[in-house]
Amino acid sequence: MLTASRVHFCIRQRPIVDEVSLELNPGEILAVLGPNGAGKSTFFKILSGEIRCKHGAIGYNGHDIHTLKSRELAEVRAVMPQHTQVNFPFTVQEVVELGLISTKAKNPTRLIAEVLEATNTSHLKDQVFNTLSGGEKQRVQLARVLVQIWEAKPFPRYLLLDEPTSSLDIAQQHAVLKILEALKSRNIGILVILHELNLAAQYADKIALLKDGLLAKSGTVKEVLDEEILAQVFDHPIQLIANPATGGVFVSSAAQSYSSTHTIKQA
Repeated sequence: MLTASRVHFCIRQRPIVDEVSLELNPGEILAVLGPNGAGKSTFFKILSGEIRCKHGAIGYNGHDIHTLKSRELAEVRAVMPQHTQVNFPFTVQEVVELGLISTKAKNPTRLIAEVLEATNTSHLKDQVFNTLSGGEKQRVQLARVLVQIWEAKPFPRYLLLDEPTSSLDIAQQHAVLKILEALKSRNIGILVILHELNLAAQYADKIALLKDGLLAKSGTVKEVLDEEILAQVFDHPIQLIANPATGGVFVSSAAQSYSSTHTIKQA
């Protein structure tokens, strides 16, 4: 299990992440949603170990993140940040191979071929990464982090992604989420930051809503997707419509104006 316990992080005495606690189990997708400036990316960096928080704790499979050596951490979690630069003329295949630097893969050639196929980037493998389009680069970076945890292991692992669908068209967005959905059967837990509420409604098992650094609501998709709480979090009227295609709901912007008069309290 990946756990965040009362994580608190300030910049110049202003709380960016304010006493947030969450749990992610292997075999589930947890979508983290919230408006711009909610603290999502900072919380993501704390979970991944990029930022160290002085208050609260992050645990991977019962081990505090700061007791794990870099190689040990790489064995249990892979991270795809929102923005990644490649400053050398690496080919696509070379970029994907970077995902194996900290792991001991038994058959790296097969793993690389499988993740390139899964992300529909096999035909790009010999191209220089920096000549690709934004969407192609994003799919290659996804392949890089996937290869790190693609091989079956006897212990739970976790995949953290910060807005992995932001540069993708609608077909590729769903293709990426379907890859994540398939990963659940490999004893992998996925935490993904999304802006698109309908992708979360369709693919997530659990949702966490952040606003102003606070955890406004967390739970199953059915528990969290509530018109009133969504309107409070996003400061905009929300309407939920039954989605006959998925059996879930479709999240729509309501026509009337909305004035936020509620203060979000920690869930």
